[in-house]
Amino acid sequence: MNDDFIDIIPFNNKNKCKVEVPGSKSISNRALILAVLNDGVVQLNGILQSEDVDIMLVALQLLGVKIEIDNTNKVVVVHGCRGILPVKKAKINVGNAGTVARFLTALLAFQQEGEYFLDGSPPMRIRPMDGLLTVLESHGSKIEFHGEKNCFPFTINASGLSNHDWEIDASASSQILSAILLISPLIPGELRLNLIGDTVSRPFVQMTVEMIHQFTEKGSGEIVQNGNNFIIPQLNLNIEGGTYAIEPDATAASYFISLPLSVGGEIEVCNLQNCNLQGDIGFCEVVKNIGFRISKSESGIESRLDTIAKGGDFDFNDISDTFLTLAALSPLLQSPLRISGIAHTRKQETDRVGAMANELRKLGQNVEEGHDFLSIHPNLNKLSSVTPVSIKTYDDHRFAMSFAILGSYDLFKNGKSWMRIQDPYCCAKTFPKFFQLLSHLQSNCI
Repeated sequence: MNDDFIDIIPFNNKNKCKVEVPGSKSISNRALILAVLNDGVVQLNGILQSEDVDIMLVALQLLGVKIEIDNTNKVVVVHGCRGILPVKKAKINVGNAGTVARFLTALLAFQQEGEYFLDGSPPMRIRPMDGLLTVLESHGSKIEFHGEKNCFPFTINASGLSNHDWEIDASASSQILSAILLISPLIPGELRLNLIGDTVSRPFVQMTVEMIHQFTEKGSGEIVQNGNNFIIPQLNLNIEGGTYAIEPDATAASYFISLPLSVGGEIEVCNLQNCNLQGDIGFCEVVKNIGFRISKSESGIESRLDTIAKGGDFDFNDISDTFLTLAALSPLLQSPLRISGIAHTRKQETDRVGAMANELRKLGQNVEEGHDFLSIHPNLNKLSSVTPVSIKTYDDHRFAMSFAILGSYDLFKNGKSWMRIQDPYCCAKTFPKFFQLLSHLQSNCI
């Protein structure tokens, strides 16, 4: 694969193909934090190998946590330290990894002492952090900003966190709420947390709560949630059996679940049938509504297109990481598509709403863009008049993978490439072998 671009080779799937996607990034990085908070050794099986997880691993090792990594078997062993980090002064770069930026910041602020300088990539320096940093300052952290207030870079001077009532504004990112929830069981005494207003991607908050319970010694209590209010007792984090299995990534699975729209046939995404932590599995319900048949088997989730694919009106607020998957494929739909609930994605790796509108217009599609929505009137005929086309990925892994699925459509019925993906290696953030897997399908499903 050329690091600068890759030309997508279209194909037609005449067989039932099986794919395996890597472990969930969201679960992997939550599990690493919870393993550090545990009292004892924790073995994480099926952990994702990607840039975002590597950034977390490097940071934790820099902070003195003993970690053993077996890449061959996708196993990481963390020697838990009850959240008390051995290293009290460090400089850490979180790159463009949102989970690392939020979760690690909260963990550092929890320390009874320490001075930690944190910075990120240029895009990370404008991603939302104020809801988290504001609440940490109000509960004991001293934060010195070296640029714009409530943005990277900054220095945390940690001296522990108080347990008086917490009020959190997580309207910009559910990771802000999850970051506090992750460390809350170790803050002395009972902690009461109130979410101000609402938050996006609520299933990720439920994932966090459920994972805390999974890493907690049975019988030591649990988090009680009533709407936007949480009561968190002081818990003993000591996972039963000392092992934890990472689910396959439901967001990564969305690309292959939707692939039959481009190539036909049937795809089975292996080991996805029992995923219950990830809200993005809800993407299956969306594609059912546009004409897919989705079914569970003993070994995975099977997907095929049963009828003419139509559009519809879908709220992606809870599963916003998957909106790009469907939007990129909209030129193949037979009726208009409206996607809403996505305003917060303007402040992720890039302005995902604006960038998606740009690339679809480049493909000749009629796109109406609002602050919180995209309305797309598909025109498949326009594709042939604008090809070959080069898709800009904005240093955003999800653009590279979503448009690669569209590029797999055999537009000219000759098996020749009509789409070029710029900067394909950006998918290393969460799915380094995506293009190798897509190429394997192209070679083995015809």
